[in-house]
Amino acid sequence: MTIEQAREVLKIEAQGILSLADRIDDNFRKLVDLIYQSRGRVIVAGIGKSGIIGRKIVATLNSTGTRAIFLHPVEAMHGDLGIVSRDDIFIALSNSGETDELNILIPSIRATGCPVIAFTGNKNSTLARLGDIVIDVGVEAEACPLGLAPTASTTALLAVGDALAVVLINRRKFTPDDFKKFHPAGNLGKRLSYKVEDIMLIGESIPKVFHNADIDTALDVMNSKKLGVLLVVSGDETLMGIITDGDLRRMIISKVKIYEHKLESLIKLNPKTVKAKSALYEALNIMEIHQITVLPVVDDNGKVCGILHLHDILGKGTIHFNAAH
Repeated sequence: MTIEQAREVLKIEAQGILSLADRIDDNFRKLVDLIYQSRGRVIVAGIGKSGIIGRKIVATLNSTGTRAIFLHPVEAMHGDLGIVSRDDIFIALSNSGETDELNILIPSIRATGCPVIAFTGNKNSTLARLGDIVIDVGVEAEACPLGLAPTASTTALLAVGDALAVVLINRRKFTPDDFKKFHPAGNLGKRLSYKVEDIMLIGESIPKVFHNADIDTALDVMNSKKLGVLLVVSGDETLMGIITDGDLRRMIISKVKIYEHKLESLIKLNPKTVKAKSALYEALNIMEIHQITVLPVVDDNGKVCGILHLHDILGKGTIHFNAAH
């Protein structure tokens, strides 16, 4: 029963998305034209689950070349409306089209001169009547058996947001190399177009020991290479794990007697890695997401062939990295 129910949910949600394909009309083209020609930002607003989807749409737009920001309708009515200008485009998300907190905001948005776009599943709703352009995101049924929890409707809304972002990618001729434009320094942008193998440390510069090394040897290698990390490999150079100076500090604070342990029992298994042929911006993404500063570089067989430090990406400290952006 469990498997059948899960399959039914997926079928309902898939059908909801497929039904939208036949309803993409000239309004969608008008929206793309409007955003492409705009000098401002796309401002997305929604309440509850629609708000969560709105934040994801904003994230996707920002990462693919379209400036966007999420505006919470309630916060907007208490001062945040000041972020909206006539050059912006306001997209309101509501499946029912009768979300009071959102609809009450629309006249204030209009007063700025900003066009209003309604993403709604109800073309006869209040929101639809208030919108300059209406994008139909309606589904026949929710996957929730009670018909209450937004399921298929939020999936459909997300899919239309993705469609918008992808069409804009093509319209802007956005490429992976454009990623570098979103970083504040020209030197960083240039470096991000390189491959990992172009700047990774190799050979004797890699802080690496075999798994059966004693603790003193491991610490000596770690200290001498001055990267704050040690790679531990098997006899055929396959990466087994990693240990950082931060790991050692935490062990000492926790009263772990490291000299009473074998090295391989202290390492962190399955560390994040990157391939030599990977683009440098991919490595930077991994570092940002996982809040790390060093990446082992491995080949297709998992053997260590280099190591990449954040400072080498950023140019030895000439640019300050902010992993929280």
